[in-house]
Amino acid sequence: MIPADLLRQSRVDSVAYSLREDVGDGDITARLIPADKTGRGRVITRESAVLAGRDWVEEVFRQVDPAVTLTWFASDGDRISADSVVFQFEGAARSLLTAERAALNWLQTLSGTATACAEYADRVAHTDVRLLDTRKTLPGLRLAQKYAVTCGGCFNHRLGLWDAFLIKENHIAACGSIAAAVTEARSIAPGRPVEVETENLDELDQALNAGADIIMLDEFTLSDMKHAVAITAGKARLEASGGINADTLVPIAATGVDYISIGALTKDLKAIDLSMRLD
Repeated sequence: MIPADLLRQSRVDSVAYSLREDVGDGDITARLIPADKTGRGRVITRESAVLAGRDWVEEVFRQVDPAVTLTWFASDGDRISADSVVFQFEGAARSLLTAERAALNWLQTLSGTATACAEYADRVAHTDVRLLDTRKTLPGLRLAQKYAVTCGGCFNHRLGLWDAFLIKENHIAACGSIAAAVTEARSIAPGRPVEVETENLDELDQALNAGADIIMLDEFTLSDMKHAVAITAGKARLEASGGINADTLVPIAATGVDYISIGALTKDLKAIDLSMRLD
């Protein structure tokens, strides 16, 4: 769960940056329009999608012109059909046109993330597995994309390097062993989740004996995953990871692992096709 105050500040800051890079010191084309002219219009989706990013759109218009009014016809997490109206807007025509691209960029990007997540989540809805995102997010959009992941029915892994341990091969080598790494993690930050990445059943056994909370099964075969589930028997949660795609997802979920982490949820992004029309 992303702390609400952290997400809000990230949204304010990232929207401000997106406006600075687009508007710069002023929208010279918008100055063609009389300052007192008002306008209204709507945003339409050209394809089916799962909506995410309303608050980012609201923040764009708030920073450009808080007098602009928006009327939404869908909420984040809703499935919207092609050619439907997502929201209507009304206000100073200059403001509407200045805010257009930044607002649509946020909505199409975050809705694209949510839509991809929903497609994956639908495939394993008949199981108890949870699909997790990773840190493979677009630079600068970490919290926004992780929010969108939840709109699509998937779940967040750690937010960054600061909120949970993920002990990998190089950490283990530097500490001397899995047990030593887990012990050190417990002393550094008691209460923080400790996850250990393993590459074979022997390392899984070491991680179990060390008391890891979560054990990552990195590119295990289906047979070894099933064996891992059997020998773990609830003593730790298991996360399958490594090269997972839409074709391999369901068989992996059927092994009984608790989590499957998928970098493609955030890094292989296809933005949703949106269109803004003035009346």
